[in-house]
Amino acid sequence: MDSSNLNPTAEDESQLVSRRIQRLSLHLNPIPNPSFHDHRQLQLLTCARVKLNVNTALLSEFMRGNHKGIQEKVYEYFNSRPDLQTPIEISKDEHRELCMKQLLGLVREAGIRPFRYIVEDPSVYFAIAEAAGSIDMSLGIKLGVQYRYHILLIPYAVLAFERCMHGFPHLQLPVTCLWGGSVLNLGTKKHKDKYYDGIDNLEYPGCFAMTELHHGSNVQGLQTVAKFDPITDEFIINTPNDGAIKWWIGNAAVHGKFATVFARLLLPTHDIKGVSDMGVHAFIVPIRDLETHQTLPGVEIHDCGHKVGLNGVDNGALRFRSVRIPRDNLLNRFGDVSRDGKYTSSLPSINKRFAATLGELVGGRVGLAYSSVGVLKISVTIATRYSLLRQQFGPPKQPEISILDYQSHQHKLMPMLASTYAFHFATLHLVQMYSEMKKSHDDQLVGDVHSLSAGLKAYVTSYTAKSLSTCREACGGHGYAAVNRFGSLRNDHDIFQTFEGDNTVLLQQVAADLLKQYKEKFQGGTLAVTWNYLRESMNTYLSQPNPVTARWEGGEHLRDPKFQLDTFRYRTSRLLQSVAVRLRKHSKTLGSFGAWNRCLNHLLILAESHIESVILAKFIEAVESCPEEIRATLKLVCDLYALDRIWKDIGTYRNVDYVAPNKAKAIHKLAEYLSFQVRNVARELVDAFDLPDHVTRAPIAMQSEAYSQYTQHVGF
Repeated sequence: MDSSNLNPTAEDESQLVSRRIQRLSLHLNPIPNPSFHDHRQLQLLTCARVKLNVNTALLSEFMRGNHKGIQEKVYEYFNSRPDLQTPIEISKDEHRELCMKQLLGLVREAGIRPFRYIVEDPSVYFAIAEAAGSIDMSLGIKLGVQYRYHILLIPYAVLAFERCMHGFPHLQLPVTCLWGGSVLNLGTKKHKDKYYDGIDNLEYPGCFAMTELHHGSNVQGLQTVAKFDPITDEFIINTPNDGAIKWWIGNAAVHGKFATVFARLLLPTHDIKGVSDMGVHAFIVPIRDLETHQTLPGVEIHDCGHKVGLNGVDNGALRFRSVRIPRDNLLNRFGDVSRDGKYTSSLPSINKRFAATLGELVGGRVGLAYSSVGVLKISVTIATRYSLLRQQFGPPKQPEISILDYQSHQHKLMPMLASTYAFHFATLHLVQMYSEMKKSHDDQLVGDVHSLSAGLKAYVTSYTAKSLSTCREACGGHGYAAVNRFGSLRNDHDIFQTFEGDNTVLLQQVAADLLKQYKEKFQGGTLAVTWNYLRESMNTYLSQPNPVTARWEGGEHLRDPKFQLDTFRYRTSRLLQSVAVRLRKHSKTLGSFGAWNRCLNHLLILAESHIESVILAKFIEAVESCPEEIRATLKLVCDLYALDRIWKDIGTYRNVDYVAPNKAKAIHKLAEYLSFQVRNVARELVDAFDLPDHVTRAPIAMQSEAYSQYTQHVGF
């Protein structure tokens, strides 16, 4: 008789030991890579089996940094002025007037002057804008219309492809500024001397007239004209047809007194054409009388009407009928016209002047990405606090449990909470880069900020838009009540995906720059800071995956930041190399435009993959640099962000055998466990955002007596 049949347990134990030895043989310690970070590698932190002790105060201090004071000043001012708080039910006209009163109060009563920080310290400006948007998103946008920067992009699919694949000169995709920023950055000293104080103290409310009915992204296709009259030394502004009516112009319908108008500069000539088109330039055009507020002769203003959201902003349409302005009203930093009608510029061509005029400023994308994270913080705070409060069902004959104890609810909200932290550090890094760029004007840094701001704006605003709906659903029927804010937040934020550059267009810019950097890598050129990993690791990433490391599934390995970042970058490099091959192939038969369009979805995925790599890299750096007391907490959140993103795209890694089946299963299992661990400290994590109840303003998110606050609101 077979002895194994007599003792099946012994056989099972023998097989178990054998499998265990085999498994351990694959779990070799990875060889340290000294090129990974110039500073010390993050010490691995094991996944605690007990709830972490979170130092919320220290975490909040680390998150909010140097600008907590100015934001608290904004919050405290509006908390002291209940008459300036936006009610749930308000008409369009009432909302517009309230929004203007809010802005006047912030500037004149609270003494907060955002305009000066645009020059002195842009990071302070962005902090003020985030706080103002937390009070009312319309206020944040109206503040931006008056003071800050704006971006509109041309969808240069063909030019982008030609540039990166065939070496055409780099063309900055255009960005520009709103009313105050246009005077500062497109004008010269005479304009700043004349208009600065009035813009700063709101005596000169203004608007930014670029977009036309027929042209939004394609700024070079604008049709409004400004013809120089040498006899009177004036420009004559004209709207030649209905398609050239300036449309969606913030501050135009009610409050604006001036407009920065983008128009084609036409100079008289003595040839058969009679005029010479010098391209798109910016002009200061008065639209209302400073004393009576009456519309000026030749200017026609209409209201764009009720919108899906942001109805505190008075968007209007402008038509100009032979409106005369002094020659000095040309914002002449990059091109000027003399008294006798001669044009001068330090830049030799229309394209270069256009790129300089519209490519000098990139702050709008930076501001929108940063503000979108602020919206996400409010949304995830409301949803998390309510999910901890709300109890539903439970084991038989036992108390009901919090809905956040359900794995499905953790799956909805905890990766979102981790992403909010990740986006915070990434956009904070972007703001710091932008501030440094404004000081140094370094060409490499300018290019890096342009691309990174495009990618982060597109990625973060799209993610936030989807998350707002998820948070509403996670709060059930109570999430549908207007007082709990998800509806207004969702409606107001929705346009973030379109203005300041359509997200699809912005991602194409990122993809185009990636392809340009890919070409530079193989020509031995200099890469911008954000793209350095392409030079350092492209060959490694494009080699065949290591069959041993593809099977490693230990927790320490999966939580190793080097594994996580290598995995993100491997995907980006594979996507980049494969789309470059596809573009070259298709361009032979379809041409540049056709090839770009054929590969467009591939290009968008590539851009998103790169941005995710940057986000993770900045999160890892934050974990490395944070105080020791909060490192375990941030490491936990960072690991969840990384592994959740890897799992969501696990098919990509499986298709190329970068991750074996057993490893994929381990990643999924660990991601779910980390969601559970983050759930255990979810309250502390949202508390670290330091958003007081009078800012979140949702009864279901109150930190005490939430239900009583809710019932009182409806009249009990």
